[in-house]
Amino acid sequence: MKDNASSPPQAAARKSAKPPRAKPPRVWQRMLSGRRLNLVDPSPLDIEVEDIAHGLARVARWNGQTLGDEAFSVAQHSLLVEAIAGTFQPELGVKIRLAILLHDAAEYVIGDMISPFKTVVGGQYRETEARLIEAILRRFGLPAPMAPLAARLAKKADQAAAYLEATTLAGFTPGEARDFFGTPPMLGREIHALLVAWPAKEAQKRFLARFYHLYEQNQP
Repeated sequence: MKDNASSPPQAAARKSAKPPRAKPPRVWQRMLSGRRLNLVDPSPLDIEVEDIAHGLARVARWNGQTLGDEAFSVAQHSLLVEAIAGTFQPELGVKIRLAILLHDAAEYVIGDMISPFKTVVGGQYRETEARLIEAILRRFGLPAPMAPLAARLAKKADQAAAYLEATTLAGFTPGEARDFFGTPPMLGREIHALLVAWPAKEAQKRFLARFYHLYEQNQP
């Protein structure tokens, strides 16, 4: 009968063999441009505005829980926020306007996480978001972190945009929206016209057009 027991040299070899080393987790995303953007250590050199516009135009605000045949995208929200900021201070310089337009640009990589879930996840999400935003701002020659005036105006305009989106698109009553976002100032028809959701390709096109309009003015 065949002896199935291992010989001493075979047993010793098995004991000394090391398990295969696990591959490190992937922390980069490949973009359609071919860039690989590392979320832990994002490089401005790996950021392209075409990737940003493509991604933001396909990320839905309010987790897609909005009225209409199209999702209301982060690209369209970004245009809305920059337009509202311009009504608050019409004399804004192009650097400030460009920074405000890009205030949610990190979401082309990490998506638009709704505020309740951000609260659940906590600081790690916000740290990742902040690293990405700073890399994006540096990529386009803007102060990073965001300049204080741009940050204040972006936050104020973002709250106003959230109120308008909530009451126009997301089913909030005015009272509910005021509780969460405050009462926005009166805004003109040109602002309310931006609350009809566009197809993704249209949002992408308009975001890119506005970006290049501002970016080219900002060049020396």
